[in-house]
Amino acid sequence: MHRINESPGSRILSRWDRLSGLPGGKALFSYLVGRSAPYTGTLGARVQELTPGYCRVVLHDRRRVRNHLASVHAVALANLGEMASGLAMLSGLSVRTRAIVVRLDTEYLKKGRGRLTAECRCATPDVSGPTEHRIQAEIRDRDDDLVARVTVTWRLAPRVENQSGVV
Repeated sequence: MHRINESPGSRILSRWDRLSGLPGGKALFSYLVGRSAPYTGTLGARVQELTPGYCRVVLHDRRRVRNHLASVHAVALANLGEMASGLAMLSGLSVRTRAIVVRLDTEYLKKGRGRLTAECRCATPDVSGPTEHRIQAEIRDRDDDLVARVTVTWRLAPRVENQSGVV
């Protein structure tokens, strides 16, 4: 149970602030993200930077995320983009807003090989009623070439507080 004064974003940022400056802290934070979102955790991606509305995540190319064409699998790229967008979006939301992904579109522009970096910058709107908000994450390779663009549609709505103060 989470009280109304806690949001997923505030918990995420609090953990990031506590861990990111420590030796191995970014790796531990990334592991904890993977524990809370187990499918995302299978990527083994590392969060490099996180502020409200911004996230940068790195994925190292290795056998477990590759396809038969010796490049990073399309679904791994989509997952990486969704991870960056999720952390950016959630870290910027008000404590009175809830969010869920309702659509994920991925445009593949180049085979992903080597170290890949996903970045997402987004404005988080004030939410007075249910709405949809689209944001984009871009995935680039070591040469700064755009590998994929992931557009995520989030359904945002005000949190509803019940009599006990739990949402």
